[in-house]
Amino acid sequence: MVRPYTITRGRTAPERDDLTLITVLTTVEDEADRALARGSRAGARGLQPEHRMILDHCRRPAAVAEVSAGLDLPVSVTKILLGDLVAQGLLRARAPLSVARAAGGVDLGLLTAVREGLRRL
Repeated sequence: MVRPYTITRGRTAPERDDLTLITVLTTVEDEADRALARGSRAGARGLQPEHRMILDHCRRPAAVAEVSAGLDLPVSVTKILLGDLVAQGLLRARAPLSVARAAGGVDLGLLTAVREGLRRL
């Protein structure tokens, strides 16, 4: 087993503090495909096997907790790796709905209209 200290290159805390257990992550397909096609290098930092597994796992939206469980790594280590990918533009992080609502980013009228439209179908 590789020690988490090695996987994170000695970092013990994520650079981002906005990743919660329910933050939804999605791979930025075009950018990730290009980075993976270039080999093991993405920008100044190389992609580790764990980074590649995250990109593959997040091709469908997944929460931080799901990604951590899928990697079988502690959440703190997973957040550091996720932060790397978000910073490189390979992964998109979306705040949970409750956080977005508190920030005024959710239009409840629109969501209600969508729900009603789906019911009519």
